Amino acid sequence: MIDRYLALDLVRITEAAAIQCGRLMGRGDRDGADKEAVDAMRSALNRLEIDGTVVIGEGERDEAPMLYIGEKVGCGGDLKIDIALDPLEGTNLCATGAANAIAVIACAERGNFLHAPDTYMDKIAVGPEGKGIIDITQSPTQNLQELSRAKKCSVQDLTVVILERDRHQELIREVREAGARIKLIGDGDLSAAIAACDSRTGIDVAMGIGGAPEGVLAAAALKCLEGDMQAQLKFRNDHEKERAKKMGLSDLNQVFGIEDLAKGDVMFAATGVTNGDLLKGVRYFGGGAHTHSVVMRSYSMTVRYIEARHNFQKKPNF
Repeated sequence: MIDRYLALDLVRITEAAAIQCGRLMGRGDRDGADKEAVDAMRSALNRLEIDGTVVIGEGERDEAPMLYIGEKVGCGGDLKIDIALDPLEGTNLCATGAANAIAVIACAERGNFLHAPDTYMDKIAVGPEGKGIIDITQSPTQNLQELSRAKKCSVQDLTVVILERDRHQELIREVREAGARIKLIGDGDLSAAIAACDSRTGIDVAMGIGGAPEGVLAAAALKCLEGDMQAQLKFRNDHEKERAKKMGLSDLNQVFGIEDLAKGDVMFAATGVTNGDLLKGVRYFGGGAHTHSVVMRSYSMTVRYIEARHNFQKKPNF
């Protein structure tokens, strides 16, 4: 079991990343914003007394400096943990000043996160009322009908979040024909999955193909929120399939449940970079900044929202 006191350390890490990259909000520099988040998160991680290994990192997708898969972090200690992270989930969102850019980290005991290759993943994510009733091998229509029965409403009352991509044209068509409402988003499918667990967002389910690393991070968050998720890897080429085999995945068509993606005691933290459905973005003032974060733990199902005021004179790293 992970020491519960690590939770606040995780928040400090996401706060540091959000504050650094938030200064580039709306300036059109997605790579620059990502670099600022990466550098701040790496620096904060390496001050912790942990023996940490990054198992879900940025990979090569964003073509920016990265916290790579296999990187060792922390300054040493008895606590051996695996870390999943995205220093800036939504680089385009930050670069354009759009909603829902966040800094994210999750941790688990060694070996408890799926070592997902940097490929695509088909996902369906729901909140507590949908736990145990989703089936990614069934059609979107069937899943929406089952979810509506579980939530005691009509399909027309459900709202589905889908990434606006050409690959989702058939999914969007079917969801519309089923009668559900749709919220199309440009980026940020991790935030969308988490939003399905929060009744305040009005989101009932997230569907569609996004990044596999974000899928593992989403599973970590949903475990803490008593939500549910299923996923399947969607490879773009044979090279990605070979990489997956080398990472220990023998069945490339496996349906992953939430426990396959994130096992055991999991902690998750995120800090808003731009204003969004879940978190407020960083707000700067002379000599400091305000941040809004969430930190949660699957063991106790505790979810804490933290609003912090940071004084840069007392925190020279910022």
